[in-house]
Amino acid sequence: MSKTKIAISIEEDTLHQVDQLIVQNVFPNRSRAIEEAVEEKLQRLKRSRLARECAKLDPDYERALAEEGFDKVLEAWPEY
Repeated sequence: MSKTKIAISIEEDTLHQVDQLIVQNVFPNRSRAIEEAVEEKLQRLKRSRLARECAKLDPDYERALAEEGFDKVLEAWPEY
């Protein structure tokens, strides 16, 4: 995937913390540190959205829907 150069404004204290991570060899440079932070935040937002959407589901309805037709399938299976 191609990359695009951008300019951002960031709090000095935050930048200092990023620079410390670079000194500690956690990241090779500022760009990589910020890119990974943004990617991680985007993933968290996706997961939290999924959790919010799942919370809207009715568990009883979903269970009934998932089990729909199992009675007939179970009747066709041999006894062990």
